[in-house]
Amino acid sequence: MPRMVEVVRSFPHILLAASLLATPLMDAPVVAQTVSAQQTATPAMLVADDVTVTRDRVLTARGNVEAYQGTTRLRASAISYDEKTGALVITGPITIEDGEDVVIVADQAELSRDLQNGLLTGARMVLNQQLQLASVEMNRVGGRYTQLYKTAVTSCHVCDDGRPPLWQIRARRVIHDKQERQLYFDNAQFRIGNVPVFFIPRLRLPDPTLKRASGFLIPSLNSDTQLGTGIKVPYFIKIGDHRDLTLAPYLTSHTKTLEFRYRQAFRTGRIEFNGALSDDDLQPGDTRGYLFGMGRFDMRRDFVLTFNIEATTDTAYLTDYDYSDKDRLTSNIELARVKRDEYLSFRYTNFRSLRDSEDNDTIPTNVLDATFEKRFFPRAFGGELRFSGNAHAHYRSSDEANDVNLDGIADGRDVQRINLDAEWLRSWTLRGGARAEASLGIEADAINVSQDNVFTGSDAGLTPQGQLTLRYPLVRHNGDGSSVLLEPILQVGYVGGHDLNVPNDESTRVEFDEGNLLSLSRFPRPDRRERGLAAAYGVNWSRFDPAGWETRLTLGQVLRRDGEPDYSETSGLSGTTSDFLLAAQWKTRNGLALTGRTVFNERFDVAKAELRGDWIGKRLTVGGSYVWLGEDADEDRTLAVSELTVDGAYDLNQSWTASANWRYDLVDDRAAYAGAGLVYNNECVSAKFSVSRRYSSSTSVEPSTNLGFTVTLRGFSVSQGTEKYVRSCGKQAK
Repeated sequence: MPRMVEVVRSFPHILLAASLLATPLMDAPVVAQTVSAQQTATPAMLVADDVTVTRDRVLTARGNVEAYQGTTRLRASAISYDEKTGALVITGPITIEDGEDVVIVADQAELSRDLQNGLLTGARMVLNQQLQLASVEMNRVGGRYTQLYKTAVTSCHVCDDGRPPLWQIRARRVIHDKQERQLYFDNAQFRIGNVPVFFIPRLRLPDPTLKRASGFLIPSLNSDTQLGTGIKVPYFIKIGDHRDLTLAPYLTSHTKTLEFRYRQAFRTGRIEFNGALSDDDLQPGDTRGYLFGMGRFDMRRDFVLTFNIEATTDTAYLTDYDYSDKDRLTSNIELARVKRDEYLSFRYTNFRSLRDSEDNDTIPTNVLDATFEKRFFPRAFGGELRFSGNAHAHYRSSDEANDVNLDGIADGRDVQRINLDAEWLRSWTLRGGARAEASLGIEADAINVSQDNVFTGSDAGLTPQGQLTLRYPLVRHNGDGSSVLLEPILQVGYVGGHDLNVPNDESTRVEFDEGNLLSLSRFPRPDRRERGLAAAYGVNWSRFDPAGWETRLTLGQVLRRDGEPDYSETSGLSGTTSDFLLAAQWKTRNGLALTGRTVFNERFDVAKAELRGDWIGKRLTVGGSYVWLGEDADEDRTLAVSELTVDGAYDLNQSWTASANWRYDLVDDRAAYAGAGLVYNNECVSAKFSVSRRYSSSTSVEPSTNLGFTVTLRGFSVSQGTEKYVRSCGKQAK
C-alpha cells in the first residue's frame, strides 16, 4: 500500500493523534498508518490519503477513504468522526460492502462508529448482484436490519434516461432482515413499467441469498379442454434444515386438485415424493390421485439401497393431468454393491400396466431378482475368469392354471429359475496385426413352472459353449489427412445342451443390432438360449476426416446350422440365415449427427428400421426420428408401426426462444401429439407459454388440448442455471 507509507512519512504527528483517537472510536487503531503489532492485530482500520485531528478531537479523513470493520467495507470521499457524539459523518459517493452478498451505495451517511447503525440518504442496496432496492432514505439498525423509505425494488437493469424498468415493486417502507434474509414490504404496489397492476398492504419475500424459506412460490395458469381453466399456486413449507413440503392447490371449474412434494435429506441418503389428489368431473364421486417416490441410502460395506414408487388410482389420471406419459408403472427396491471386479444385487419389482390391452391379473406383476458377478485374472493361464449367478422369480396375481383370456398364456403362470455361469475369456494379437478372441464356458439352468396345465413341474440342464472371433483391422492414412479403418470380422461358436421344456415367458422380444452381432445368444433373458453350431460375419468401416467429419458403418449376418423357432419373423433372426444387419452413423463438426439401423433380407424387405437425426447450431436445434416395425403377431403387433417424430428450438433473439414437437402416425395418417412453446428470459423475468394437443385416445383417455402460462420474477431466490442475462440501455447482451 504505497499511499499508507507516504502518510506515515509525511504526517508522523497525525499518525500518533489518529491512533490514540481511533482506539475508543472503533476499538481498533486507524490504519492510515501502522504503529505497532498490537494495532495491526485489531479488527478495524481506516485508510486515507489525508488524516487531520482538530483541537476539539474531531478526526477527518479525506481522499480515497476506506474503512474496514469485520466483514463490512466502506469507501467514501471523506469521513469525519466526532469523539464526543461517537458519530461518523460520511461524504459520498459512498459504497458499503456488507459481506459478499450486500452492497449499499449512498450520497451521504451518518453511521455509528462500528458502521452497523445510522442513516443514509439517496441510498441504493444491491443483494447478491441480483436485486436492487433504491430509496430516498435508509436506516441501519444493529447491523441486522436495514429500513428503506419510499423504495423501488427491481432486479431489472435500470437506465439513466428515466425509462422505468420492466417491472418494479414500489413500497412506502422495506425492511431487510440480514439474519433471517427476508424482505418485508409495507403498502407495496407491483408495477409493469410505470403502470400499477395490483396493491398489497403487506408482503414478505426472501432475499436472493436465501435458498429455502416458507412462503408462496410463482403461480402458473393452465387451461385444458377437459379440466377447464385454473390457476396453480404452490406454497413452500420449510419443516427444517433438511426437509420441506410443497403444497400446490389447482382449482378449475372441473377439478379441485392438491399437488404435493415432500423432500428430506439424511446423513447417508435422501428421499423425495411427488403426488396429487383430485376431485373432478371426469370421474364424479371418485377421489383420484398418484404418487411417485424415490430414495437412495448409502449402507455399510459399500452397499447402496435404492427404491422407486409409482402408483396411481386409475389408468387415465396421469394422462388427464399431464403428469406423465407412462403406460406402465414400475416400483422397486434394490440393495446393490458395485466394485471393480464384483457386482451384487437383490431387487424386488412390481409392475402395473395402464394399457387397455393388458390385464394386471394375468401379466407378471411381482418380480424377484438376485444377481452375483465376480471376475478373476489368473496368472497361470492368463485371460479372465468370470463367475455369475442369477435367481429369478415372477408371479401373476391370478390363480387360474388355464388360458381363460385366450392370449396363449396360462392366466396364473408363475416361474422361478436359477442360472449359474462360469466363463474364461482371452485375446491375442497375431502376426500381421490380426486379433483373436476366444471364450469357453458352461452354464447351469434350473427352471420351475407352476399354475400352468400345459407346462408342469420343472426342468434343468447344462449348457457348454465356446467361441473364437477373428478381427483384422486395416488402417489407411490418406494424403488429405483423413484416415480409414476397415475391419473384417468372423466368429464361429457352439452352444451345447438341450432346450428345456419350459414356456418362453421372458424372451418374447428380441432385438438384432450391432451390440449383439457377436453374441452366442441374442435372447434377452436366460430362459431361452440359442443352441448348436453358428457363425457370424461382418465388417466395420470408419472414416475420420480432419475437417471434423466422422462416418461409421457396420454390416453383418448370422448363420446357424439349425433354426431357432422362438425368434419372431420381424426380429431378423428367424431361420438358419438371419437378415442382414446394417447400422450407420455420421457426424460433422457443425453439430449434425445421423444414426440409423435396419434389418432386411436378400430381397431387401425391411423388417425393422429406425433413423435419428440431430443438428445443434448456434441458434437452432432440431431433432427427428423415424421408426418402422413390420406387422408381427408373435410380438402382439397386428398392424405395422410407422411413426415420425420431430422436435426443435430456435433462439429468436437474445431473450426469446420458440420450441415445437410433433409426432405423426403414418399408418393411421394422423397426428398423435403436437406441442409448441415460447419462452422469454432476461435478467429480471422469465415467462413461458406452452400449448399441446394429444390426439390419441382409448377407452379411458380422451383427446385433449392443454395451455400453460407461467411468469417468474427473478431476484427473489438463489441464482439457477449457468446463463447470466445482462441488458444495456441500448441493447441486450448475454
